[in-house]
Amino acid sequence: MQHDLRRLHGLNRAKLGFMMIFGLFGKKNGNRRIVERQYATLTQAARHPYLYEALDVPDTVMGRFEMLSAMLILYFRRTRASGTSGQEIAQEIVDAFFEDVDHSIRELGVGDVGVPKRMKKFAGMFYGRLESYAAALDSGDRDGLANALRRNIYPEAGEGAPSMAGLASYLFAAEQAMMAVGEDAIAVGALAVAEPGHEGHTLGR
Repeated sequence: MQHDLRRLHGLNRAKLGFMMIFGLFGKKNGNRRIVERQYATLTQAARHPYLYEALDVPDTVMGRFEMLSAMLILYFRRTRASGTSGQEIAQEIVDAFFEDVDHSIRELGVGDVGVPKRMKKFAGMFYGRLESYAAALDSGDRDGLANALRRNIYPEAGEGAPSMAGLASYLFAAEQAMMAVGEDAIAVGALAVAEPGHEGHTLGR
C-alpha cells in the first residue's frame, strides 16, 4: 500500500521522520541510479572545502555528519511537496544516508550488539536537527538557525564556539535555490546545490 508522504507529514511528523529513517516505505529498484546520483550531489555539497575552511565547520567525522544532515534536511524540505516519485526518492536517500552511518559505525569497531543503540542515537540526532532547523527556516530566523547549528556542531564549546552565522546564511541561500528547482529535476535526481561562497554557482549539474 502506497503511503501519502504529504498527508503523513501533516498528521504525524515524528512518525514520518522515523519511518523515513528506518526505511519503512517500500523501495523501488528503478530509483537506484536516480538515488545514487542525487545522494552523490548532496554528499559533494556536504564535503565542500569552503564549509570547513571559511564557515567554521570542524573537518571531523561529526562535522561531516552535521553537514550531510543539513543537506539532507534541505532536500527533504524541498521534496515534501513533490509528487509520489519525488518523495520515494527522498526516502531512499535518507535510507542511503543511514546505511552509510551504519557502515561508519562498524568501521570504528562497534560490534553487532552495539550498532542498533548507536543507530538509534544518530536517528534521534538527525530528526532533532530536522525539527530545529525547519522551525528556524520556516520563520526566516537566521539567528535561530545559527544558534541551533552552534549547539549541534559545538555541543561542548559554550560561549567560545563560533557564531555559525555564515553557515546559517548559506543554508538559507541553498534552500532558496532548491525551492526554485522544478519537479523535472527532482524526478531524475538532478537537484543541484548552491555552492558555498559562490551561491550563484551550483554543484551537481
